[in-house]
Amino acid sequence: MKIRSLATLLLIAALVFVLPAFAQQNSTSSAQPAASSNPSAAQPAPRQDFWDGDEPGVGWLILHPFASKEYVRRHVEPIRDQLNELEELTASSTKATRDVDARAQQGIQMVSAKTSLADQHAQDAANKAQMAHQTVASLDTRLATDESVVSNIDQFKSAQQTEIRFRPGQTVLSKQAKDALDEMATPLKGQHGYVIEVQGFSSGQGQTAIASSRRMADSVERYLVLNREIPAYRIYVVGMGNVPAAQHATGTRVEVSVMKNDLDQTAKQ
Repeated sequence: MKIRSLATLLLIAALVFVLPAFAQQNSTSSAQPAASSNPSAAQPAPRQDFWDGDEPGVGWLILHPFASKEYVRRHVEPIRDQLNELEELTASSTKATRDVDARAQQGIQMVSAKTSLADQHAQDAANKAQMAHQTVASLDTRLATDESVVSNIDQFKSAQQTEIRFRPGQTVLSKQAKDALDEMATPLKGQHGYVIEVQGFSSGQGQTAIASSRRMADSVERYLVLNREIPAYRIYVVGMGNVPAAQHATGTRVEVSVMKNDLDQTAKQ
């Protein structure tokens, strides 16, 4: 079997190489008489390979199965140029795509950063708004308290009364008068929201009685400021002269009244 296959291959090879040579020899011998009869055709035409044509015949394809380099080059070169151009276009498109992608990623990052910053600003604004709301609520509460305090500032109520007796024409405090003033002033130390009203009454008539009553009231004020450390701005002194009192008390005397409001209790809350 192997010998038969080998013989077949040898026969095919012989046909491939012998038949073209034989065909060329016949064409040469048939062309020589024509050349002798026609001197102008004495010069043989240049040999042209069958592959130089664009459309080789079937017989030539069987007898000449191998293409020449020139034929291959002429048909492959345009394809190679197109491939190169396609590769350049592909590379350019790839580069452009990468550039667009890079710019898109950069834009996305910038937008994300700005969005985060805007969210942070919004959160800060919300926190400040919350703080402002709390401050307003606190101010409203404080304002209501202050309004209550202000409304109660001049709402004084009589808390304690003391009467100091004087002999006619005298302004010196007796020991009994001092003890009474000490008993009244001791609880007032460190307190707020009070005033002391000192009214002097004296016998006599007109300005003489008023001046005498004022001197007695001044002696009481002086003792409270110097000895009991009562602020002078909390003491109000009035010389009443011989004005009839609402009570039935009469004679030369000084009436000391402690007046309080709710300011001290409000300040302690």
